[in-house]
Amino acid sequence: MAGIKHLAPTRWGASDIQYAQGVRAGNWLFFTGHEATDFGGGLAPSVAGKPGLPLGNPPRHLREANYILDRLFSMVKAEGSDLKHIVRVDQYYPDAIAVNPYQRARKAILGSAVPPSTSVLMEELLTDGAAMNISMMAVLPGGDRAPRDARADDVPVPPHSGFVPSIVSGDYVFVAGQMPNNEAMDAIAAPAYRAPNAIWNGTDIRLQTEFLIKSRLEPGLKAGGSSLANAIKAQVYLTNIDDLPEFLDVWNAHFKGNPCALTVVPTSGLALTQSIIEINIFGVRDGGAISKQIIEHPASEAMRLGPAAVRAGDLLCLSGLHAADADGALPTVRAASGSRYMGAGARSQMQAILVAAHEICRAAGTTLDQVLRAHHFTDDLHDVYPALKVWSEACPGMPLPFGAVRTKPLPIPHCTLVMDSWVWCP
Repeated sequence: MAGIKHLAPTRWGASDIQYAQGVRAGNWLFFTGHEATDFGGGLAPSVAGKPGLPLGNPPRHLREANYILDRLFSMVKAEGSDLKHIVRVDQYYPDAIAVNPYQRARKAILGSAVPPSTSVLMEELLTDGAAMNISMMAVLPGGDRAPRDARADDVPVPPHSGFVPSIVSGDYVFVAGQMPNNEAMDAIAAPAYRAPNAIWNGTDIRLQTEFLIKSRLEPGLKAGGSSLANAIKAQVYLTNIDDLPEFLDVWNAHFKGNPCALTVVPTSGLALTQSIIEINIFGVRDGGAISKQIIEHPASEAMRLGPAAVRAGDLLCLSGLHAADADGALPTVRAASGSRYMGAGARSQMQAILVAAHEICRAAGTTLDQVLRAHHFTDDLHDVYPALKVWSEACPGMPLPFGAVRTKPLPIPHCTLVMDSWVWCP
C-alpha cells in the first residue's frame, strides 16, 4: 500500500469494521461517508442533545452539521491543506429539513468559497438518527493545484446553497450537481419543461436529461477548459429508477463514442420537486498534461452502465458495479437471496463486485487496496456489515474508506448493492 495513508482509522461502533475517516494519496485527500457519530453508540452526545431538552439551542441539525464539518476541516488542516483547497463535497440526507441548517453551517465557515456540491435525499443513513452524510475531496497546496472558479454564465447557482458551479484544480475540472432548474430555482427551465397536459410533447426524463447535458454539464466543463469528450466520471440520481432506460438512451447518444465512468442510483428527492434527475461530472482539461484513458474489462460488462473505469492521471474512476450478468442478478446472488437476513445475499454480491473491481484495477495498473473512496448504495442497510466483512477479507488489516446509505429499490431484482469507487493509480 505504498503511498496510501489512512487517516484517523477507527472501529465503527462495537463492530470489527475498521473505518478510514480519510485517505491521503499523492496530492489528494478523500473523506468519505462522515456522519455525526462518536463511533461508539450512535450519534455523538453533543449532537443528540439532552433528552429533557429536545428543543435546546443551537438547533439540532445545526449542531450535527458543525460536528461533522469541524471534524472534516480539522483533518484537512492536519494534512497540511486548508479550506481553500477543497474541490468537491457530496451530501446525502434522509429528510430535507436538515439541508438548510447544514448549508448555513457550511457558509459560515467557507463563505463564498463553497466548492462544487451535490445534495440529494436518501431513505436512511448508517447511524441511527443521523440526518446528514458528508463526503469531501481536497488537494494539497502547491503547483497549480489551488482551485480556481470557472463560472459559466448560463449555469445558475442556487442562492441558498451558494456553491461554485465549476472549479479547476491543475488539469482537473469539477462540476457541481446540476438539475434542469431555471435561474430563479423555482421551476424547470423552459427547454426541459413539458406541461402535464401536453402528453405528446416528449417525455420528462428525455427532456431533462438532454437539457442537463447540453445546457448545464457541457457549459460547466467548458468553463474549466474541458469538454464532454474529456469527461471522466458522472454520478446520476433519478427520482424514479424506472426512467433508467430512457435516460441511458439519451446519455449514450452523447457519450457512446467516448464514455465516462457512470454510476446511476435512485434518490428519494431533489432540491426542486419538479426535477427528476440530478447529475454531477468531473473531467480533465482539453489539451492538458493529463489525458483520459478508458479501461476495458469485458468480463464485467453486464455489471455496469458505463465503461469499466476511466483513468485520469493518478485517479482511477470505476463505474458503479452491480453483481449481475446479462440475464440479471448472478445465479449465486439469486440463490442466496432467500437467506439475505443471514448476510448471504450481501456477501455473494460483494464477493462478485470486489472480484470485478480487483480485475479492473489490475487492468489499469493498480490494486484494490489503493481505494480512495467506496460508496455503497443499498436498499437494505442490513447488507452493509456483511458487505464490509467481504472487504475486510479481501484487504486484511486495511481500514476501509467507505460510505453507505439506503436508497429506494435498485434497478436489478435481487441486486441490493451498487458500489461506486475511486482508486489511486500512481
